[in-house]
Amino acid sequence: MTQKQIDESVAYLTKRGFETPEIGIVLGTGLGELVNMIEDPTEAHYNHIPYFPLATVEFHTGKLIYGTIEGKKVVVMQGRFHLYEGYDFLDITYPIRVMHQLGIKKLFVSNAAGAINLDFKKGDIMLIEDHINLQSGSPLAFKNVGKFGNRFVDMSEPYDLEMRNKIEAIAVRENISFQKGVYASVVGPQLETKAEYRMLKIIGADAVGMSTVPEVIVANHLRLPIVAVSVLTDECDPKNLEPVDVQEILKIAGQAEPKMIKLFKELIKEL
Repeated sequence: MTQKQIDESVAYLTKRGFETPEIGIVLGTGLGELVNMIEDPTEAHYNHIPYFPLATVEFHTGKLIYGTIEGKKVVVMQGRFHLYEGYDFLDITYPIRVMHQLGIKKLFVSNAAGAINLDFKKGDIMLIEDHINLQSGSPLAFKNVGKFGNRFVDMSEPYDLEMRNKIEAIAVRENISFQKGVYASVVGPQLETKAEYRMLKIIGADAVGMSTVPEVIVANHLRLPIVAVSVLTDECDPKNLEPVDVQEILKIAGQAEPKMIKLFKELIKEL
C-alpha cells in the first residue's frame, strides 16, 4: 500500500461525486438494508475503484454508496473484506484509509456475531466496548506504516466514549434490546468448537466474530473516532451446541437489523 494508491482511489471517487462525507459506515453480514435510507445515492462498485479489493462472500455486496442520511453526508461500505477470504490486513483496511482521506470525521461499524455471554440472546444488539484480537496479526505491521501515522498506537479506549454514551441513551429512549460487551475477532471461516467457545468465555469475550478489529485498529491509527455494534445472531452455548445454519444466522440478522438502523440513524442525527 502506498499513498499514491490511496490518492488514486480518492480521485476516482471524488470525480464520481463523493465529496466531503462526514460519516463512514461499514455494514456487516446480513446488514445491508441501511443503504435504502440513503437519499440521493451515488454508487461505486469495488471492482471499478482503483486498488480496491473485491468482496468474495456471496451475501456481501461490493460497493461504496455516497449520499445523505438525516441531513449528513455519508459513505457506506455495503460489503467488507475478511481474512478468511484470503485477503491480508492491508486489503481489509484499505477502504477505511480511503474513506478517511475522502474526509470522514466519524466511523460506524456493524457486524453479525455469536453470543458467548449466555445472558445475551439472539436478536440482541451489543455495543462493543472493547475487543480481543485473535486474528494473529495487525494491519499496522508493515514497513512504511510510519508514513501513515504513529507506529505504536494507543488502544486503551479504542471505541469512542462520547458516541457510545449517545448510542446507549438512544437505545434506552427507543426501547431497543441492548447489551454492552467485549468482541473477540477470530480468523474463520469455520465456526468455533465447544472447547473454543469455553476458552472465549474464560478470556472475557461476550461475543465472537470474524471482522471489525482490523478496521478499528486502523481507525485508531488515523485518530478517527469509531463506534461499533454487533447484531447477535446465535447463542454459543457449548453445553447445547447445534450445527451452524448460515441461513438462520442471516435471517436473525435481518430481523434485528431495523434496531441497528434506528440506532445509527438517531446517532447520525445527534452528531
